[in-house]
Amino acid sequence: MRKIVAIGIAVLGATFAHAAAAQPVQAPPIQVPPAQQAGGAQEDDELVVDLEGGQSAPLPIVIPAMPTASVTATTAGSTDELGRKLSSVIDDDLRNTGLFRTVGPNSARPIAYSEVNAPNYGSWATFGAQALVQGYVRANSNGTLTVGCYLYDMSTQAELLRQGFVVGVGDWRRAAHKCADAVYSRLTGEGPYFDSQVVYVAERGPKNRRIKQLAIMDYDGANHRFLTNGQSIVLTPRLSPDQGRIVFMSYEDDRPAIYIYDMKARRQRLLVSNVNLNFAPRFSPDGRWVLFSMAIAGNTDLYRVSASGGTPQRLTTSPGIDTGGSYSPDGRRIVFESDRSGSQQLYVMDADGSNQQRISFGGGRYATPVWSPRGDLVAFTRIGGGAFRIGIMSPGGGGERLLTESWGDEGPSWAPNGRVLMFFRAAPGSGRPDLWSVDLTGANARKIPTPLDGSDPAWGPIRP
Repeated sequence: MRKIVAIGIAVLGATFAHAAAAQPVQAPPIQVPPAQQAGGAQEDDELVVDLEGGQSAPLPIVIPAMPTASVTATTAGSTDELGRKLSSVIDDDLRNTGLFRTVGPNSARPIAYSEVNAPNYGSWATFGAQALVQGYVRANSNGTLTVGCYLYDMSTQAELLRQGFVVGVGDWRRAAHKCADAVYSRLTGEGPYFDSQVVYVAERGPKNRRIKQLAIMDYDGANHRFLTNGQSIVLTPRLSPDQGRIVFMSYEDDRPAIYIYDMKARRQRLLVSNVNLNFAPRFSPDGRWVLFSMAIAGNTDLYRVSASGGTPQRLTTSPGIDTGGSYSPDGRRIVFESDRSGSQQLYVMDADGSNQQRISFGGGRYATPVWSPRGDLVAFTRIGGGAFRIGIMSPGGGGERLLTESWGDEGPSWAPNGRVLMFFRAAPGSGRPDLWSVDLTGANARKIPTPLDGSDPAWGPIRP
């Protein structure tokens, strides 16, 4: 697992230490005026995006291409080319939230290296922007890149944020996501989610002979790669909390089983064999357990098994089908679906199977519940009137809202900050699935690009 080294930037171009090599890198001594130093007291009129009150219009923000002090060739392109690419990714991240109206590097004028920490505010007046994101990129002698990230309030001409990242050349996109995450969090007060990955099922082929492969990608569809070859059908993959493993269901020799894929070793091992499973096996928040459903003698119940293997422990005993379990962030409770009342509904219980209570009482059926990483909401698929839609409610069952209006939306998965959901949508006519995301307002749905059809997305946590 590769990690990004975050660095504090006190003076643009001053000495930076890479955590592994701890070797200083010299650069021009460009001083930051004291009034622009980051980390000061917040003012009442400080620039923020008000999510609680609702945004009447996206916040205008300018993101020029990142300059470089010295154009240097790298395996990912020259540093001046990388500066434009970095800013383009930041532009895409912020614009796609629906909270920002961006003027990206294709429209903003180029800036000089000396402007990074001394903005020419007057030159941006014609854009009507309220915020300015600037930065720089530099190639280091040890083969890494240093990427600086600055955020300014156009009205007060104050520096709101200053961060830096040392990354391998191949991880330049992660530095862009980290910068966008920092800007997003600073302006919204919400947690980050751009520097994250999604595991899902990539599909192709005719309807009666679908090939389904395990695949992983960045949250925006970049850096895509297949993890299995498609010789066996895979279903419902879920990332472990440490992002080092993926638990999924597969049909080896037409026999259903649960496997765990080791990301570092790039191989899978059998966890539970010869079982009838429904929906996703899922890790507990501490990664020690895998929750799943198993049918024995015609009765399907929830079980848990140690992630290292062993004998499954039964958690539910009611007649009917209990399945689709998801842990609360603290691991103390589980939300699941059951047809014990005559139709699919949502229930919560303690992690040991006690205190089972129904929480869904709207019209139609409820499926695929998943607990928000913030613990405040449960997302689900609601089925009724011939349509599948994505909805949310409190863990106690109140405040139910539907976020999508399409007829074929299902399988929600939460972003790390609990404000965005990814799901898959069946295309009208063909029924072929694609991945989509939507925020908690329900007003910002967008399709996620994938090379093949996509289903069963599982959004992982922020990467280290």
